[in-house]
Amino acid sequence: MIFVKDAVILVDKNDNELGTMPKLEAHIAGALHRAFSLFIFNSKQQMLIQQRALTKYHSGGLWANTCCSHPLPNEPLSQAIHRRLNEELGMQCDMQPIGTILYNEKVTDDLIEHEFDHLFLGFSDKTPQCHPDEVMDHRWISLNELYHDVEKHPENYSAWFCHILMALGIEQFTRWSKNIT
Repeated sequence: MIFVKDAVILVDKNDNELGTMPKLEAHIAGALHRAFSLFIFNSKQQMLIQQRALTKYHSGGLWANTCCSHPLPNEPLSQAIHRRLNEELGMQCDMQPIGTILYNEKVTDDLIEHEFDHLFLGFSDKTPQCHPDEVMDHRWISLNELYHDVEKHPENYSAWFCHILMALGIEQFTRWSKNIT
């Protein structure tokens, strides 16, 4: 298979593929495209979150979920989630789908995250090996502490992570964290 590294998959509101577009162009235009977000919990029911590298073209320095990205054109979603988890955090773990969410969030004055986001849940007690071009820091955090901090300091978190956390709620994430171990 041939993958186009700088493109995203454009979709409709039902996740039907419509074509491709360069990633930056899609974020400038606010074009709806396919994405994925991973949430990994440990045996203490803490979520692994990452602080995005300052070199990222948007949301650098902000905290986000364990891993998030886009499948490449012609790349199966099941392959993309494991590729990016390894590229960003040097990790491997089983992931299970937990649903999808659609959002349209402004991330800068010029960039929009308009995504049909596939959500995945995993479990690991391993220590991430962060790739410095992708991730500047990571931490395991309890859901209570995370939700409290997001409410108090939303400016420290990526727009999509805040949206997902608030849309799904602490009760849903707590159920998932207890059932994954």
